[in-house]
Amino acid sequence: MSVVQSVQCFGRKKTAVAVAHCKSGRGLIKINGCPIELVEPEILRYKVYEPILLLGRQRFSMVDMRIRVKGGGHVSQIYAIRQAIAKALVAFYQKFVDEQTKQELKEILITYDRTLLVADPRRCEPKKFGGRGARARYQKSYR
Repeated sequence: MSVVQSVQCFGRKKTAVAVAHCKSGRGLIKINGCPIELVEPEILRYKVYEPILLLGRQRFSMVDMRIRVKGGGHVSQIYAIRQAIAKALVAFYQKFVDEQTKQELKEILITYDRTLLVADPRRCEPKKFGGRGARARYQKSYR
């Protein structure tokens, strides 16, 4: 029995976390058990396709990806998924293909959009007393 070549990577956006399990296969990409073509919301479907469109379908033809995503809202989940896909493919190429191809992939992704490989550190700021939000204060009256 041969050992299956696989890597696991995650993508994050706000509180959404997507874990991509990437193994050698024939080009299947599933998100929570559903094919990537059926991602909701439909308007953001191209955001999930971005790593695939940038790098070309042929680079994904030798890998299968299963992605689990939870937490956050719809948009955050979409951004977490696209980051997980991009990071998983780069990691797979580094581990099982060659360093030069990995470097090319990384270069293409970073020049297009850095958040495809690097997580966005921004988080929601906590509310403070004396106001109705993080920065807004209650109105003050003098008489």
